[in-house]
Amino acid sequence: MSRLAITNCHVHTFTGRHIPARYPHVLLMPFKRLPWLLRGLALGAGVLGQERAAAALGRLHRFQAEAQAGGQAEIFDRLIAQYPAGTRFVVLPMQMAGLGQGRVAADLRAQHDELAALARAWPGLILPFAACDPRLPGAAAEVRRCIEDLGFRGLKLYPRIGYAPDHPVLMREVYPLLNARGLAVVSHCSRGGVTGRLSRAEADRLSHPMAFAPVLRAFPKMQVNLAHFGGQSDWERYIGEGLDPYDPAARDGNFLIALRGMIESGDFPNLWTDVSYTLFQSEAFLPFLRLFMAHPRLRERVLFGSDFYMTRQEALSERAVAVRLRFGLGETLFRQIAEVNPARWLGEG
Repeated sequence: MSRLAITNCHVHTFTGRHIPARYPHVLLMPFKRLPWLLRGLALGAGVLGQERAAAALGRLHRFQAEAQAGGQAEIFDRLIAQYPAGTRFVVLPMQMAGLGQGRVAADLRAQHDELAALARAWPGLILPFAACDPRLPGAAAEVRRCIEDLGFRGLKLYPRIGYAPDHPVLMREVYPLLNARGLAVVSHCSRGGVTGRLSRAEADRLSHPMAFAPVLRAFPKMQVNLAHFGGQSDWERYIGEGLDPYDPAARDGNFLIALRGMIESGDFPNLWTDVSYTLFQSEAFLPFLRLFMAHPRLRERVLFGSDFYMTRQEALSERAVAVRLRFGLGETLFRQIAEVNPARWLGEG
């Protein structure tokens, strides 16, 4: 078998300069400046027998320590050390200015420009995407600049922070540009992650796979990756609690099953998903992924992605978890999600 050409379709290199000052909470601001304080709290919670609190604080410490990097290049250097030479990475910025949690030290334009410079420094290995919050002034113009002037390969969305996937600015000004060029989209699609100032029920509604149905139908040449394959909590619920196969509401209410149904139906041929973070969470998920991929349509629409550096919150290294995934799927299926499918999603094959 020929050498595997891996494309990781979901990574991040944004730093603390791109995160609002008061995110995730104003009371955590001192810990963002001094992450070692979080480590101390985690150790203290462990001594007191508060294992869950200790684990949560430990994850937050690792995330904050990573976010303190001096620039995106520093984070990318840590990433490439985890993969074979020649691996490509779809790098996804974050636009968090619309959260209303304080100022962002480096605005989105600066984040995009820094990413563009990084892509030029690593030609062919970094595939940059543009971030967009359609509620903010100049959002569409910045996407156009990234695509037309900087050569970005696609768009990153995060509806959970407070906007619908079919927001008018996206439908009228952004998606037509991507559709005309056959470019790709990555959108957060799970109950976890960053949430704006809205109820969890509303955030879940905006994040649900079916929220993208009108977009997929209106722009059939735009290849949309609904990331995280439904998310950790819905996988856990499906595996641990089960699902009534005779109850349509139960099926539609589970992101994992709803997304599988959309892809397997064939009604949305421009719909994809990636395994980022979710499949890095639990070894118990892996046999289910292999079973799901027995369906021919689904097998051709799953992408390899890790969600680095979010995965740095976990105890295992990026390399260890990626190899576990590769070993569990076997070479044929891993090649499908890491080489064959990414090339098609990106319009290369």
